[in-house]
Amino acid sequence: MQSQEITSILIDKFGEELVAHPSDDAWQVDTPEFRLLVILTDNREGLRLLLPICPASQAQPYLTQLLQINFAQTQGVHYGLHQEVLWGVYAHPLPSLTPEDLKRAIADLLVLQEKGLSECFNLLIETQIRLIIKAAKQQGQSLEATLQNLDRLYAEGLLGGLSQDPQERDQFLAAWRYQLDRLWDEES
Repeated sequence: MQSQEITSILIDKFGEELVAHPSDDAWQVDTPEFRLLVILTDNREGLRLLLPICPASQAQPYLTQLLQINFAQTQGVHYGLHQEVLWGVYAHPLPSLTPEDLKRAIADLLVLQEKGLSECFNLLIETQIRLIIKAAKQQGQSLEATLQNLDRLYAEGLLGGLSQDPQERDQFLAAWRYQLDRLWDEES
């Protein structure tokens, strides 16, 4: 892929007013929602797309989940940490890069940026719920007994607080029930 093709694809996707080409080997797309960096490697043999997701300090509690997602992900975009920022990253050899590859990578990075840390948070929560199920089963508790314990913890204010709105409490308990029902039989 040639440099002018990259410029053309970026302008077609984002508009000329949002695409800057400050040097022969770099482009920058600035929108109110994100800043996309497109950089050629020093030897001009590779292309890298970088999209900031969040500060590294926000990502710190989810490093295990980020690595799990990177491992399981089949697409070319991944998470990376650099300069105290969690980035969405795509790298590809320039000679074999097609316009479709570049367009798909941009779209995948934008999805990653839009998700932020929500997928990591969901993985962490699922891991914690699985631990609760495992502990409950080791104590010989049934699903219903586990739900009763959670209900008691909410009623006593240990979860949710004593001043929690009853409707909100019911929503939380419904979410617990959904997750426990979904995962109960998967844990031994």
